Amino acid sequence: MALFHPIVLASLLPIWAFYYWIVPYFTTYKHLRHLPGPFIGKFSNVWLGLGARKGQKYAWVHGAHQKYGKVVRVGFNHVSIATPDGLRVVYAHGNGFLKDIFYEAFISGVPGVFNVRDRGEHTRKRKIVAHAFSPGAVHDFEPYMSANLQRWVVQLDRISNDPGKDGFARMNIMPWCTFLAFDIIGDLAFGAPFGMVWRGRDECESTRPGEPATYVPGAETLNRRGELSSTLGLLPALRPWARYLPDPFFSKGLRSVKNLHGIAVAAVAKRLESTEAAQPGMQQRRDILEMLCRCKDAEGNSMPRDELVSEALTQLIAGSDTVSNTACAIIYWILDGERRNPGAIVSRLQAELDEAIHANPSIAAHGEVKNLQFLRLCIDEGMRLHSTSAIGLPRIVTGNGGVSCENEYFPEGTVLSVPSYTLHHTADIWGSDVEEFKPERWLNATPQQKMSFNPFSYGPRACVGQNVAYMELSLIIGTAFRRYDFNLYQQKLESHEGFSKKTRRMLGWDQVAGRQSVG
Repeated sequence: MALFHPIVLASLLPIWAFYYWIVPYFTTYKHLRHLPGPFIGKFSNVWLGLGARKGQKYAWVHGAHQKYGKVVRVGFNHVSIATPDGLRVVYAHGNGFLKDIFYEAFISGVPGVFNVRDRGEHTRKRKIVAHAFSPGAVHDFEPYMSANLQRWVVQLDRISNDPGKDGFARMNIMPWCTFLAFDIIGDLAFGAPFGMVWRGRDECESTRPGEPATYVPGAETLNRRGELSSTLGLLPALRPWARYLPDPFFSKGLRSVKNLHGIAVAAVAKRLESTEAAQPGMQQRRDILEMLCRCKDAEGNSMPRDELVSEALTQLIAGSDTVSNTACAIIYWILDGERRNPGAIVSRLQAELDEAIHANPSIAAHGEVKNLQFLRLCIDEGMRLHSTSAIGLPRIVTGNGGVSCENEYFPEGTVLSVPSYTLHHTADIWGSDVEEFKPERWLNATPQQKMSFNPFSYGPRACVGQNVAYMELSLIIGTAFRRYDFNLYQQKLESHEGFSKKTRRMLGWDQVAGRQSVG
């Protein structure tokens, strides 16, 4: 028993650390020794994991690239490549690379199309899910988006009808974008909105196995789940012990993982029950869940219930978190661009919207805004600056020949990633005005800039719902700037990262007031 005495264990820890961290640096991963990077990152993933724990992984990796260059060793076997060619090599069709074990930390229930690692299984799932995002299907989504957008402007009108002395009603736009995005994806993925816009608060029903239904904050739950999963994905050795760690970050995060899965379980169950109770001959809703239920794989099999829940949960996460933060960030950057260049942004955008949108509507129609050039330029420039999908998505090099990129050779088994935020903020690509909101830069974008723009990832694992995202963003931004005038008092946009980068207290002192509609 003396072997387990605390003093003996303490004396053995340096020996264990030497063989666990130091020896592999000189042996297994010696081919990476010449690459620059943070000192701790050369021996372990602790540096990356700590950045994820603090919600600043994207910023830490960006800082490392600014200090060390385009190719940086950020983990014991993980290299970050911040170049357009890196995107082509790491995420291209046909390269055979696998998703890293990082993604296993995001699985609750069975794997979904986002976190499944097996290539064949991903292909099967993507073929099924892609049907729900075909051009015809996306067109059918507009009535659901419009109904929720209508409820949204009713609430904003109510707020704007109580202005201060300067004629503007103070509000924090971030939660209202969150409520809208959650309600829209609830309508599309589960058949009914969560009711956040109507209630004006972050609340969703959640059902956990063996427990009665309860209400949990949906956005907060999703944020905590993303923060925890990103951290444990980088530090997989902690996963079995996470529940025992004294840091409440882990216990709260694990509870959020269960609650988020419960949100999907409750919503899918309600929808399927209502479908089963429907009268014969009744017209079916045309939404994501209906299409997932109807689709079959190559063998003619329908999607099992647990897989249906996982795929619906994937759509909930992808369609709420990203859209809400992106919409908020675009509003901020439009207003910040106007603040720095008075008369150059907002008036031009509103003139385009006034000409395109019919007189006195409450909200924009997609047919009116989908082809508006300046609106699209503003959306793309906002996505470049904010980069909701900011982190480098890790891939494992496969094949006996390895891969070469940026004059470096990476053998099979190396983990590579390309950080979107850094690509979007590299002066060598975008010019000395890289940190400025300039929509017109897209009118003459270079091939290198077009290749570097990566808001939806790239290659066979790119976001399947990007057409829906553009549609939703066009409706939200088009409606907001057609209907309201804004004053921006916030000087800096602060962000916090879970899996995606989200605005923190977004537009905390933003103000909104009603515009006179132009016929």
